[in-house]
Amino acid sequence: MRDAVVAHPAAEQHSDGLPLPRRYWSAAAIWLALAMAVLDGSIANVALPTIARQIGATPATSVWVVNAYQLTITMLLLPLAALGDAIGYRKVYLPGLVLFTIGSFGCAMAHGLSGLIAARVFQGVGAACIMSMNAALVRATYPTKMLGRGIGYNAMVLSASAAAGPTLAAFILEVANWPWLFLINLPIGVAAVIVGLKALPSAGGQGRRPDWVSALLSAAMMGGVVFGAEMLARTGSMSGLAMIAGGIVAGACLVRREWGDPAPLFPVDLLRNRIFGMSIATSTVSFAAQMLAYVTLPFMFQMVLGRSAFETGLLMTPWPLALGVVAPIAGRLSDKVRAGLLGGIGLAVFAAGLFSLSRLGTHPATWDIAWRMALCGAGFGLFQSPNNRTIVSAAPRERSGAAGGMLATARLLGQTTGAVAVGAAFHLSGVGAGPGLLLAASMAALVAAGLSLLRLRAPRTPHRLPEAALD
Repeated sequence: MRDAVVAHPAAEQHSDGLPLPRRYWSAAAIWLALAMAVLDGSIANVALPTIARQIGATPATSVWVVNAYQLTITMLLLPLAALGDAIGYRKVYLPGLVLFTIGSFGCAMAHGLSGLIAARVFQGVGAACIMSMNAALVRATYPTKMLGRGIGYNAMVLSASAAAGPTLAAFILEVANWPWLFLINLPIGVAAVIVGLKALPSAGGQGRRPDWVSALLSAAMMGGVVFGAEMLARTGSMSGLAMIAGGIVAGACLVRREWGDPAPLFPVDLLRNRIFGMSIATSTVSFAAQMLAYVTLPFMFQMVLGRSAFETGLLMTPWPLALGVVAPIAGRLSDKVRAGLLGGIGLAVFAAGLFSLSRLGTHPATWDIAWRMALCGAGFGLFQSPNNRTIVSAAPRERSGAAGGMLATARLLGQTTGAVAVGAAFHLSGVGAGPGLLLAASMAALVAAGLSLLRLRAPRTPHRLPEAALD
C-alpha cells in the first residue's frame, strides 16, 4: 500500500469509543466471532482422529484438515490487517464472518477429505479476517480509559472458549456425527453478523490502494517460515529448510520494498517504536513458552503418568479457567499500572508454574497437577491483557489494523516455535523429554519476564508516530 493517503469520508475515527449501549452490542459481536473461531480450532483438533476414521482418510493426510486452516490464516493476517487500515475494519471483519459461516456449512456438507480441506481453506480466509481486525475493533469500541478492560474481556472469552472446546467436541461426538462439529457455528455466525451490522464501529479507512506485490511477499514469507518449520519438525526433510529459506528471502524483499513507507504492510514503522517492538518480542517468546507446555503436557499425562484421555482433558482445564478469571482483572489494572510491571510479575508466576510442573515426579496426585496448571494460567493471564493493550495503544489509531495483525502474527510465530521445539525433542528423545521441555519453557518465560520489565525503562507514555507522517 504505497500510494498517498486520500480522504475517506466513511472513516469514523472513534477517538473515545462508542456510546452506550452500542458499545455493549459491538463487544457482543466481537465476542461471538472470537468464541466461534477459537471453538472451531480446538474442536477440530480434538475431533481429528474421529473425522479421519469416518471419512476414510489416513492420519498423515487428515492432518491437512488442521494445516490448511492454520496455513491460510498465517499467510493472510498481515495483508488483511493492512487492507482494514485502508478500507475500514468492519468492511474486512463482517465479510470474514460471512465467509467463516459459509465455510462451516461447507465443512459439514463435505463428503470426502478434499472437499473438507477446501472448505477449511474457505474458513481460514474468514478466520484471518476476524483475527486481523479483532484488536482494532476493540480499540474503536472502548474509550481509551477502558481499553485494558475491553482487552481483558476478550482474553476471558478466548480462554473460556478454549476450555470448553474439548468438552463440547466430546459431547457432540457422543450424540451426533462429526458434521455437527461445524454446524454449531451457523447460529453463532448468523447472530454475530446481525449484531455486527448494527453495532460495529466504522473506524479505519484511509483510502489507500492495496499493494498486491507486498501482499504476495508477506504471504510467501509467513507461509514459508511457518509451514517450513512445521514440516522440518514433522519429517526432518530438506524441503522444510528450503521453505524456511524461501520465506526469509521473501521477508527480506518485503522489508526492502517497504522501508521508508509511512504505512507499510509489514509494520516496520511500528517495530521501530521501542515499546511496540519490545511488547511484540515479549509476546512471541511467552507464546513459545506456552506452546512448549501445551503440546508437551497431554503426552506426559497420558504416556508417562498413565492418565486417560478424559482425565487429561480435565487436567488441562485449570489453565484456561485461571487465565479467564485473571485476564479481566489484569485488563482493568493495565489502565492504571504499567504493562511492563504487570507483565514481568505475571510471566515470573508463569515461569514458576512451569518449573513446578517440570518437577511433578512419576506419581503426582490430581490436586498437585491442578494447582500447578492454575498457577500457569493465572500468570499468563496477568501478562496477556496488559501486553495486548500496550501493543494496540502504542500504534497511531489509523494503524490499529497493522498493530492487531502484528499481535496475532507474534502469537502465531511463538506458538509455531514452541510446537516445532517439542516435535524435534520428541523425535530425538521421545516423550521422556517432557520434563526437560517444561524446564525450557520455564526459562523462556523468565526471558519474556525480563523483556517485559525492560519496558519500564522506556517513557511512561509510548512514543507515537506523528500524524503528519500519514498525510
